[in-house]
Amino acid sequence: MIKCVSQQMEKSPNISGHALLFAVYRSLSTSFKEPLMSNISPLSTIEPRLRALLPADLYAAAWVDPSPDTLMRVFEHLRTLLRILYDYVPRQLSESPPTPGEMRYEWQESTLMFTDLAGFTPLMEANAAKGQAGAGALLDTLNGYFAEMIEITSKSGGNLLEFTGDAMLIQFQSGRRKNDTARAVRAGLRMQRAMQRFETIKTGQGDISLGMRVGIHAGRFFTADIGTPRRMEHVLLGSTVHHAKQAEGAGVKGRVNLTMEAYERVKDEFRFEAGNPGYKLVVDDLSDEDLGEYEITSSSRRLPSSVLMDRSIEGLVAEIEKSVGLVEPLASYIPTPVLNLLVENAARRQIPPDFPTPTVIFVNMIGLPESVDIARPEEEQAIVASFSRAISLINAAVESRGGVLKKVTYHLAGSDMMIMFGVPNAHTNDAIRAAGAALAIREIITGLEPPIVAGKEVDISCQIGMAQGSVFAAEIGEPRGRREFNILGDKVNTAARLMGRALGNRIVLTEEVHQEIAQRFDCESLGPMRLKGKAKPSTVYALRGYLGE
Repeated sequence: MIKCVSQQMEKSPNISGHALLFAVYRSLSTSFKEPLMSNISPLSTIEPRLRALLPADLYAAAWVDPSPDTLMRVFEHLRTLLRILYDYVPRQLSESPPTPGEMRYEWQESTLMFTDLAGFTPLMEANAAKGQAGAGALLDTLNGYFAEMIEITSKSGGNLLEFTGDAMLIQFQSGRRKNDTARAVRAGLRMQRAMQRFETIKTGQGDISLGMRVGIHAGRFFTADIGTPRRMEHVLLGSTVHHAKQAEGAGVKGRVNLTMEAYERVKDEFRFEAGNPGYKLVVDDLSDEDLGEYEITSSSRRLPSSVLMDRSIEGLVAEIEKSVGLVEPLASYIPTPVLNLLVENAARRQIPPDFPTPTVIFVNMIGLPESVDIARPEEEQAIVASFSRAISLINAAVESRGGVLKKVTYHLAGSDMMIMFGVPNAHTNDAIRAAGAALAIREIITGLEPPIVAGKEVDISCQIGMAQGSVFAAEIGEPRGRREFNILGDKVNTAARLMGRALGNRIVLTEEVHQEIAQRFDCESLGPMRLKGKAKPSTVYALRGYLGE
């Protein structure tokens, strides 16, 4: 620095003190410009996109030591994460994901199968007392069931669209042979035969039996990708989805139940007997030879392998940027807290199972989802846009309070949203956060500007149920295949059943939730209410608003 000052004085002997300091500063800036620039990370241009996709320790290492070895670890992590996300979404999304934030929709003609597992609650209760060991044992049993059922349906030409608790929605696409309903029936029969291995499960509280109901319906249904670049949702709308759910509910454990629409397609290929009014039960009198081999020989959903040729820093950065471009569209379909779990646990390829105690909300939005059945083609975009706006605002209301909008699914009427507070991130006041979110969601739905369908404004309403208690939280499905992070248990079912009783935009909650929020919220006692699966009536309340409003 002294040499620099001397040089400046020799050049300009009459220079003032302030001017001299400025000249020295400019000289130093020029001198140090190249070394400072060389310290910028080669990942700097894509660093904002990596923040949510790298585990904390790898992110820090990549920034402070962007060596080829570290960049190789980043590339391998992103490749692993891509495989995980590929298994977390339906096939049509993994094969052709939209740009995050891009809205798209279409009608599809298919056969839908809805399955539901009977006997899970006592199995969960038998394992819950054993803590982490019980969680591991329960996960092994549950994933053994799912892995076998997914393998059967996949080899039978089915595509698992989504999990809903211990239920599955499976699509059999209509191909050139138009045999999708027959393939679905054969898959259902194979699944019921495979349930024999779950008829007797030994636990510390005695033997427990698992059973399954299968419902099948065929027809047109509407699919849409909606939401924001931060959070997308793939939703199914229309009465066909509801009829598949109803077919399962009207079915019999151990049997395959068809709606009359599905029955008409295959009535000459199988033998049937009468079920509940409006349904037919398949008679499984087929020999193994009659049931036949699987429709396809492979059920794998594998990504094409890639060979990394250039392992220079520039080559690795280019491959990392390419991998980020593949991961981002799929990551937008995963709730942020769940994505964080997947990112941090990517190396072990499993989220540890647990028995947390969350507050669970079920929201049923009625009117808008089923309006697609009567809409004219030119009205469909307005319906999808309105639905996208609602889901985006609801997700924001939930995330801002620390909760998770798990997914948008289907109900006997309207569309369901399962929301959880306390999983995977717990707070001391999760019930209060959940109650505030429920009120905000009701305001969002009732305040929606209704689209015009068939010349009339759509009548939009909601039903909301809330419950609190122990659940089973884990990655369910195939351990190295199609799977999702989910919560299951009696309290999840209770919230869903309360939702079904919350008529007229009501928010109905259990006694446990009421005790947690009574000091902050105005609640009205609805007295005892009988709920499906409960031996005694349950005391329930209606959440009206904040105290003092």
